Amino acid sequence: MFTLIIANKEEKITSVSVDNIYKLNGRVPLAKAIPFGLQHVLAMFVSNLAPVLIVCSAAVLRGGGEHLSSTEITRLLQCAMFVAGIGTCLQLYPVWKIGSKLPIVMGVSFTFLGSLLMICTNPALGYEGMVGAVILGGIFEGLVGLCCRYWKRFLTPVVSACVVIAIGLSLLSVGMNSWGGGNGSETFGAWYHLLIGLFTLIVCLVSRYLLKGVYKNLNILVGLVAGYAVSAVFTVAGIAPLIDFSGISRTIGEVGIFSLPKIVFFTSHKPVFDIGAFFTIAIVFLVSAAETTGATTAVCTGTLDRDIKTEELQGSLAVDGFSSTISGCFGCLPLTSFSQNVGLVTMTGIINRFTILMGAFILILASLFPPLGAFFNSLPQSVLGGCTVMMFGSIMYEGIKMLKDCEFDDRTMIIVSLSFCIGVGLTQTSGNFFAAFPSAVGDIFNGNAVAGVFVVSLLLSLFLPKEKAEKAE
Repeated sequence: MFTLIIANKEEKITSVSVDNIYKLNGRVPLAKAIPFGLQHVLAMFVSNLAPVLIVCSAAVLRGGGEHLSSTEITRLLQCAMFVAGIGTCLQLYPVWKIGSKLPIVMGVSFTFLGSLLMICTNPALGYEGMVGAVILGGIFEGLVGLCCRYWKRFLTPVVSACVVIAIGLSLLSVGMNSWGGGNGSETFGAWYHLLIGLFTLIVCLVSRYLLKGVYKNLNILVGLVAGYAVSAVFTVAGIAPLIDFSGISRTIGEVGIFSLPKIVFFTSHKPVFDIGAFFTIAIVFLVSAAETTGATTAVCTGTLDRDIKTEELQGSLAVDGFSSTISGCFGCLPLTSFSQNVGLVTMTGIINRFTILMGAFILILASLFPPLGAFFNSLPQSVLGGCTVMMFGSIMYEGIKMLKDCEFDDRTMIIVSLSFCIGVGLTQTSGNFFAAFPSAVGDIFNGNAVAGVFVVSLLLSLFLPKEKAEKAE
C-alpha cells in the first residue's frame, strides 16, 4: 500500500485533471492552477522583497559613499520578483542537473542579511562589492551542491530532523512579528493589527473545514483576500492605516507600467570581485545550503512520504547556488528555498509542479508590470501573519515526524539536546556571545538558530560513538 501511494503521487501523467493537484506531475486546469499558484506568491511576496529593501537602502556606492536612489531600489525590487520566478522554474523543471523536480519556491533570503550589510556599507566595497560576492558565492554553493553525492552520507536522519525543526522554530517569531504589524513598525501591537490578524486566521481555519474537495486547500488565499478586504475598509473609512495605496502610484511614476529587469553589467554599478568579500559570504552560503537541505527533506518526507534522493538534493542545492548567481547578475541578493512555501505545501498536500509553476509565472509577470508587484506588496503584515503562523508551525511538525523515525537512544538524545540548547540558545542570549571573535561569526550564529543547530548536530553525529550505551543495572 505504501509503495502504491508513492507511485500514485509521482507517476508520469499526461492528462489534464483537477485531481492532479495532489500529484507531482500532470496538468491541472488553468482555472484551478492559477489561484493555487497565486496563494504561493502571496505567502512569500512581502518576505521576498523585505531583505532587498533593508540591504539596498543601507548600501553605499563604492568609493563615493553615495546611496542608491529610490528609483534604483524600486528596480531592484522588480528584479527580486523576476529572479525568484526564474529560480522557482528551475527547481520545478530542471536544466541538466540544476533543479530538484520538487514543489519548492525560491525567494530572496534573510539568512545573508548581516553579512551583506557588512559588505555593502563598507565604502571600499560598497554595493558593487556586495554584488560581486553574491555572484561568486552562488557559484561556490552551486558547485558544492553538484558534489553532494560525496558528502550526503554525513547528513544523517537525526541531523536532517534537527535542521527541519530549527527552521520551523526560527520562523515562529517571523509569523508573530507579522501579526503584530511588522518587525520595527511604529504601530507594532496596535489593536487593529491584532484584530485583523486574528480575523484572517479564523477565516483560514473556517475555510479549511467548510470548503469541499480541493478548494479547502485554498484556505490561505481565502484568508488573504478576506483580510485584505477588511483592511481596505478600515483604511478607506479612516479607522486604521493598514494599506498604503500610494505605493502603486509612486511605482508607476518611478519605473512606469511596464519595465524589463536590467542586468547589472549594463548599468553604472558594475560588480567588483573582492576575495575578502567572497570569504565573508561563503560560510553563509553553506548555512543557506543547510536550510535548503532541511526544506527539501521536509517536502519529501511531508508530502511524498519518503526520504530525499541524492539527485534531488543535488539539484535543489545547485539551484540555490546558481540562481543566486543569476540574482547577483541582476544586482539583487542571494536566493534560497522559501520555508513559508514549504509549510504551505506540507500543510495542504498540493505538490503539483505545474500548479506552482503558475505561481512562478505570476512572480515574473509582477516583475514586468511593477504596479502589479506594488499591489501585492501592499498586503498588510498583520494579514500575512494571520495566514502564516500555522504554516510555520507545520514545518516544525514535519521535523518532529522525521525525528520519531530515528532511534531513540542516548546518542540521539545528546545530539538533539545539545544542538537545540546551543543553536537556539545562542539566538536568545542578552549580548553578543561571540564578542571575542570576528563579527562575521556572531552574524551567522547569534541571529540564526538553523546555523547553530546544523553545525552542532552535524559535528556530534560525526564524532559521537555509535555503540549503544549500556543500560544501568
